[in-house]
Amino acid sequence: MANTAHLVRRQSSRDLNPQRSLDRLEMKELRGRLVVENGNNSYNYGATNAAFDDTSPNTKIGKVTSTSKLAGSTEGKAMFKPEGGEEERESWDSKLTFLLATIGYAVGLGNVWRFPYLAQKNGGGAFLIPYFIMLCIEGIPIFYLELAIGQRLRKGAIGVWNQVSPRLGGIGIASAVVSFNVALYYNTIIAWCLFYFVQSFQSQLPWAECPKKYFGNGSYILEPECVTSTPTQYFWYRTTLMVSEDINSPTAFNWKIGIALVIAWILVYMCMIKGIASSGKVVYVTATFPYIVLIIFFFRGITLKGCTDGLRHLFTPKWHTLSDPVVWLEAGTQIFFSLGLAFGGLIAFSSYNPVNNNCSRDAIMVSLTNCFTSMFAGIVVFSVIGFKATMSYERCLDLRNATLAAWEEASTAAASAVSPLTSTAMSAAMPDLPECDLQKELDNSAAGTGLAFIIFTEAINQFPGAQFWSVLFFLMLFTLGIDSQFGTLEGVVTSIVDMKLFPNLRKEVLTGVLCLICCVISMSFAHGAGSYVFVLFDNFSGNFPLLIIAFFECIAVAYVYGLKRFADDIELMTGSRPHLYWLICWKYLSPLAMLCILVASIVQIVVDGSGYQAWVADKGVTERHEWPVWGLVLIAVLILVSVLWIPVVCVCRMFGIQVIEDSEKAWFPAADLREFHGIVPHEVTTAETLLFCIREDGSEGLCCPTGGPASSDEEEDDA
Repeated sequence: MANTAHLVRRQSSRDLNPQRSLDRLEMKELRGRLVVENGNNSYNYGATNAAFDDTSPNTKIGKVTSTSKLAGSTEGKAMFKPEGGEEERESWDSKLTFLLATIGYAVGLGNVWRFPYLAQKNGGGAFLIPYFIMLCIEGIPIFYLELAIGQRLRKGAIGVWNQVSPRLGGIGIASAVVSFNVALYYNTIIAWCLFYFVQSFQSQLPWAECPKKYFGNGSYILEPECVTSTPTQYFWYRTTLMVSEDINSPTAFNWKIGIALVIAWILVYMCMIKGIASSGKVVYVTATFPYIVLIIFFFRGITLKGCTDGLRHLFTPKWHTLSDPVVWLEAGTQIFFSLGLAFGGLIAFSSYNPVNNNCSRDAIMVSLTNCFTSMFAGIVVFSVIGFKATMSYERCLDLRNATLAAWEEASTAAASAVSPLTSTAMSAAMPDLPECDLQKELDNSAAGTGLAFIIFTEAINQFPGAQFWSVLFFLMLFTLGIDSQFGTLEGVVTSIVDMKLFPNLRKEVLTGVLCLICCVISMSFAHGAGSYVFVLFDNFSGNFPLLIIAFFECIAVAYVYGLKRFADDIELMTGSRPHLYWLICWKYLSPLAMLCILVASIVQIVVDGSGYQAWVADKGVTERHEWPVWGLVLIAVLILVSVLWIPVVCVCRMFGIQVIEDSEKAWFPAADLREFHGIVPHEVTTAETLLFCIREDGSEGLCCPTGGPASSDEEEDDA
C-alpha cells in the first residue's frame, strides 16, 4: 500500500504535460470583478496591492530578499510582493469584493426557503442540533479545505483534483454533473418567483381571497377547493402549479410556468453572456439587498400576533427526531447547499485569491455569516409561521364557539316548546365540533416548497400596502436565486471548456446551447406533475452525490495529497499552521460522519421506502404517495450519473485512457512565502505521530502513507 500511494502521489507531479493551464479557462464571468496583473506601478489586490494588509502573525517587516520584496506598508505592516508572478492570472480587485462574492454565492434561496422548510419538516428546533454538529465537523472544515486547496493549486475543480492525482479527476467532473442537475430544478424556483412577482402588481393580490365560480344564470359561489383549504394554498397548488392528483397524471401543460421558465433561462443566459458579475458594484447590491429585506420583514414579523409561538416552536427541540438518520442526512446536505460545498465553485473562487491570503480566517468568517443568515431567516419565517398558526387556531375556536352557541340556542328553543326530545336525545344530536390544536397548526402550517409561497403570502395579505411588500419579497427571492443560478451553471460551462469537448466552439455559443438544452429539459417541471418531479430532483439530485463528492475530497487531501503536505502549504500561505482540530476533521471526523449518514440513510429508505406529498383537491390537504417504478429508476440515474465519474476516471487512468487533459502546474512562490513569513521546517509532534502516523521523513500511516520528504520542495517554485 505504501508503494501504491507513493506512486499515485508522484504521478500527480510527473505526468502533467506542459501546456496552457486550465486555470485560464476558469470562471470567465468574473472578469469584471477580477483584474489582470499588468506589471505596472499601480497596485492591485493581493500580491501586488499595497492596500492589502497581511495580518499573519509571523510577518517580517523591512526585509527584502533577492527573490521577493516587501511592498510599502500601512501602519508598519509589510506587504508580500514576489518579484515574479503568474502570467495572465486574474485576481480579485479587493478583499471585500471576494468576501461579498463568496457570501453572495453561499447565501441563496436555501437560506430563506430551504433551511426554514427543513427545520419545520424535521421537528423545528430539533433540526438545529444536527445542523450545528454537521457545521462543526463537516461544513467549516470542508469549506476551509476547498478554499485552501484552490488557493494553493490555483485551478478550478477539475484542474485541482486532476493535479492532486490524475486518477482523482473524476471528482471535478462529478461536481460539474451535480451542478447541472441542481441548475435544472433550481431555475424552476426562479420561474415561480417571476410568476408571483408579476402577479404582485395587480390592484388586489390574487391570493388575498377565494375566486368566484360563476354559473350560467349569473349566480356564483366561492371556489369549493379554495374554501376547503385557504386562498394562498389554492393560488399555489391550483393557479400556479395546476397540480395533478399524483406524479403519474401530468394532465395539461402549464403554459404560465412554461413561459416563466423560458424567461428565467433567457435571464440566466444574459447574466452569463453580458456578465452581471463583471461589475464590481453589482455584488454589493446582490449581497446586501436580501439582508435589508430580511431585516424589514423581521421587524414586521415580531410585531405579529403569535410570533412567540412560532419562535418557541423553532427553538424547542424534539429529541426523538435525533434518532432519525434522514434528519441527519438533510442537516448534512443543507450544509452543502447552504455553503456551496462540493459544487466546485469555492475552489474556483479561491484560486483567484493572492497566494498569501488568510484562507482560514475567510472560511470561518463566511461559514458563520452564512449560517447565522440561515438562523436569522429562520426566525423571520417562524415568526410568520406562528402568526399563521395562531390565526388558523383562532378561526377554529370561533367556528367551534359559533357551532356550540347555535346548538345551545336550538336546544333552548326546543325545550321551551316542550319538545319530546329527551336530554339524551339532545346530547346525541350535538354536532361534530372541530378539533382546535395550536401545536398541530404549527406542525402543519408549511409543506414543501410552498413555505415561501404560502406562509409569506399569507402574512403579506395582512400588511398595509400588500402589493409593495409582495414585490419586495419576491424581488429578493429572485435576486438570491439568479445570482446563485448562473454561478452554478457557469461551473458546468467551465468544466466542458476544461475538458475541451468542443474546442472550436466559442464560449458564448456553448453557453447559449447549454441554456437552450436546460430550458427544454426543465419543461418537465411545467405540467401538473411537474412539482412532484421537482421534489424528486430536490431530494436526490444533490443530497447523496454531494456527500459522496465531499467524502472523496477529504480522502484525496488527507490520504493522497498528504495531510502534512497540506498543512505545510497552509502555513506557507497564511503564516500559521492549521490547528490539530482541522487535521482530525479532514482525516477522520468529516469522512466518517458522511459515510455514516450515507449508510444509515440508505438503510432507512430501503426499510421505510420513499415518497412525496400529493395535493388532494377535495380535502384541501396533502397526502403521502410512494414513488412509482420509473421514479425509482430516475432517482438511481440522478445519483449514479454524477458519482460514477469518480471510479470511471480512476479506472480509465489505470489503463492509460486519458479522460481529462493534464496541464502544467500553476505558479506558486513557496520560497518567497517561506522567507516572508519567516517559516522554519516543521518538526513532527508527538500528537501528529500518534493521531496521523506522520513519521520524521514526512510519510503518513493509516492505510495510505503519503507526503514524502521531498513533496514540498518539488513544487516550491512551479511556474
